Amino acid sequence: MDLAGYRRVLERTAAAASRSGRDVTTITVVAVSKGRGVDEIKSLYEAGHRDFGENRAGEMAEKVVELPGDIRWHFVGSLQSNKVRSVRSNTHLLHSVDRRSLAKAWVKGIGGPPPVLIQVNIGREEQKGGIDPDRAGELVGEVIELGIEPQGLMAIPPLGSGPEDSRRFFVDLRELRAELSTESHQLHHLSMGMTNDFEVAIEEGASIIRVGRAIFEPTH
Repeated sequence: MDLAGYRRVLERTAAAASRSGRDVTTITVVAVSKGRGVDEIKSLYEAGHRDFGENRAGEMAEKVVELPGDIRWHFVGSLQSNKVRSVRSNTHLLHSVDRRSLAKAWVKGIGGPPPVLIQVNIGREEQKGGIDPDRAGELVGEVIELGIEPQGLMAIPPLGSGPEDSRRFFVDLRELRAELSTESHQLHHLSMGMTNDFEVAIEEGASIIRVGRAIFEPTH
């Protein structure tokens, strides 16, 4: 694959970090590789990239066995409880815990459960996954009680006409994280921002961005 898109995403990430007075090394770029072939992922891996995101349990399980073992796999999509077993052992970070039943399924298995992010329906959209912001604190507490480490929050803002339309939702998520973080348990991560709005997300505090098309389908 042509790595121009990947390099451009890294440049844009660094520029957005600089504008907001942040250290770019505190921002993780997750290359969303759903639907992408093993060869494309290998090309990015050979360029030094290690964080990849998948949203289908079966597809991720198939790729894991064909790719290097030091890849950090992020599961970024909606996950059914009955599919947990196929991804749990290979997941570096689960981005989409939005209900207690999924958290209970995530606990089951050999060894301690990988850390998670709480997915918040920050725009309160009926058709979208994620827990209501008003109930996010309750779910954080339940996840901790189950013995799972919640490392932060994830959200997908409502579709807007441009990147700036996402800003207020990113601000809301950042403020919610501050509200839910306690002395005993800090929520460090904000997973927010995709191809269309990741620069705005970085400006508003994203520590993880999830980028697919801009990496794999660069525009010239």
